[in-house]
Amino acid sequence: MYTEEQLLQLSGLQHLLFCERQCALIHIEGIWIESRLTIEGKQLHDKVHSGESESRGNVKTVTGLMLQSLRLGLSGKADVVEFRKMDASKFWHPFPVEYKRGRPKREKCDEVQLCAQAICLEEMLNITIPMGALFYGKTRHRKEIIFDDQLRSLTESMAKRLHELIESGITPNAEYSKKCNNCSLFDACMPKTTHGQKSVKRYLNNLYNPKE
Repeated sequence: MYTEEQLLQLSGLQHLLFCERQCALIHIEGIWIESRLTIEGKQLHDKVHSGESESRGNVKTVTGLMLQSLRLGLSGKADVVEFRKMDASKFWHPFPVEYKRGRPKREKCDEVQLCAQAICLEEMLNITIPMGALFYGKTRHRKEIIFDDQLRSLTESMAKRLHELIESGITPNAEYSKKCNNCSLFDACMPKTTHGQKSVKRYLNNLYNPKE
């Protein structure tokens, strides 16, 4: 179990699964560069994160719900949580929905982020949440995600790895691949030229402030 002082950003899981170096640049070195894609994503989330709620029949929708899990050591904000009345009882079952600007990815980064949100809700409400959904802006469709043992195990291991990476304070070396071209940090990371550099800040400092 972690303490509240040790909680990391839940969104770091997605950065971690996409690229450990990107995750370190953002969460260790504090580097963030906006791009068209990140701006579009932010605009989508701003629309969702209104903090408002509405009720339609047997569904109550809450946006911008704050989450945390001391077991995973994570905290963050859910885009949408639908509370559904599924049976004759008075209990409303939470169904988390995460909004993404693009399309479904090959990597499990979106699924892990959503599963982490569900684990947070489970811990906060002392319940079990079997599934949630990812909404993709490009396709305008939801993709339902089942929180099975395999996904839960991956989520827990990634949360542990995120803590290990942040606590180490070390930015991994660059390893160029095709996905680097779509990364907003491409120019800061310089994956084709900074292989072996543990710190982009140190590299840039040495580049523009060479020792006499």
